[in-house]
Amino acid sequence: MDTKATVHVGDYSRKGKSRGLEAVKALDHEMMPKEKLVPGGIVETETGKAFLFLTDSNKTSDFLMDGIDLWWNSRRESLGDVTRLVINMDNGPECSGRRTRFLQRMVEFANTSGLEIRLAYYPPYHSKYNYIEHYWGGLEQSWNGYLLDSVETVLKRAGNFVWRGVKTTVSLLTSVYQKGITLCTKEKAELEKRLDRFTQLPQWDITIRPLTVN
Repeated sequence: MDTKATVHVGDYSRKGKSRGLEAVKALDHEMMPKEKLVPGGIVETETGKAFLFLTDSNKTSDFLMDGIDLWWNSRRESLGDVTRLVINMDNGPECSGRRTRFLQRMVEFANTSGLEIRLAYYPPYHSKYNYIEHYWGGLEQSWNGYLLDSVETVLKRAGNFVWRGVKTTVSLLTSVYQKGITLCTKEKAELEKRLDRFTQLPQWDITIRPLTVN
């Protein structure tokens, strides 16, 4: 799982290549973009299925977690036998092992899904080993030759992108995501009780188990 740099929607050159008979005419700099979209994504390492979600709001923990909720709801029946989910990701600011809002939402996700969650973070400067980074590179090659001049065009181009033989599933999240949501001291203390941090790598390897009803 990962997020990607903000996409400026407009008639801008993205240094891509197209196969048309004539070169695509594009602006050489980004002046007053029409809109901006933040992409987030999940790529399943076993199946190669890619799930892309975008927002025109802020890149926050809630944005990421809404994307995870949407992915799980769409895949729950197909992955009905799964009881444990390992999520590989970079230690970005919106999803790090210290981001309490992200961890709080992840605990809620574990409870509602019934899944045991293991958060496994890549160390700094090792993002090339993150499976989804290869997907991002392929997506850029796919859509950079086109003019991403509207939100609809971005969604269409992303949805037409085939990764490992499977078309990408794309969703636009319409919620407004507020920055700076934090927990109080008491909430943080309660949250830590739900986190099983690996002793040697407490910020990089975290297991969350769902609550069980006796």
